[in-house]
Amino acid sequence: MRKQSSWTIGLLLAAGLMSATAMAGGDTGIYVGAGVGQASIGDIDLGSDGSYPFDGDDTGYKVIAGYNFGVIPLIDLGAELNYIDFGKPHDNGVNIKADGVAAYGLAGVNLGPAGLFAKAGFIRWDAKASSVAGSGSDDGTDPAYGIGARIQLFSIQVRAEYEAFDLDGADDVDLLSLSALYTF
Repeated sequence: MRKQSSWTIGLLLAAGLMSATAMAGGDTGIYVGAGVGQASIGDIDLGSDGSYPFDGDDTGYKVIAGYNFGVIPLIDLGAELNYIDFGKPHDNGVNIKADGVAAYGLAGVNLGPAGLFAKAGFIRWDAKASSVAGSGSDDGTDPAYGIGARIQLFSIQVRAEYEAFDLDGADDVDLLSLSALYTF
């Protein structure tokens, strides 16, 4: 009789730990956070004048606000807004200052406290370029997407992600970042 009770208690504890681990992976609700990483900008499109060879990078950062719907167990569905500052990349005597606001839809898979996610949306961006020859600016709204991995314990999440932006004014605009978030 004692052996059967020990097995029952053990199974109940294991089930409780598994459900706690699954819950730790997908808090539902509003979250906020910030991230920092490497922002890169490739060749600049000059319209009818062709393109200008550019390969600059700098430290970029972002501020994040979002909502995880938590509709389906083991699946994360959410919406997110990011303010992204691409820093001030420079190359070949040209300096660029770019930033934008991105809106994403997110979908992810919970693997306990760890998970994988993908996101897609749009960025409303603004960029200013300057050199000894002069300066100019451009802006627009273009597609944005990303993939990442995350670890979450209770309401704190740390994630690494790669985001790419299909901007009309430049090739290969991306951000590789590490972020920390808190879910309320």
